[in-house]
Amino acid sequence: QVQLVESGGGLVQPGGSLRLSCAASGVIFSFYDMGWYRQAPGKQRELVAAETSDSSTNYGDSVKGRFTISRDNAKNTVYLQMNSLKPEDTAVYYCNAVHYRSRQRNYWGQGTQVTVSS
Repeated sequence: QVQLVESGGGLVQPGGSLRLSCAASGVIFSFYDMGWYRQAPGKQRELVAAETSDSSTNYGDSVKGRFTISRDNAKNTVYLQMNSLKPEDTAVYYCNAVHYRSRQRNYWGQGTQVTVSS
């Protein structure tokens, strides 16, 4: 059974930092492209950052230069380091895993809330 478990969300002041973690189980982690998405109230889910199985990265325009995705295949974990947080970063952040070849193997975590507010 595949599980993605996010952690690290919370309340932070504007300009602050948070690091999200997503621990995967039930998959051969190194075979998966990993991504972080977010969804704010009333808005569509959007890509925040992604790292492929061969370590290529991609970022949403609104987070470039502020957020960094990384993965530790030995720990089956992907991270999202978020710096210089803004109120508009407030959203539920979801972890996503997609097999690099079999794209129908597509899994989501339950989400973790990030709130940026003074």
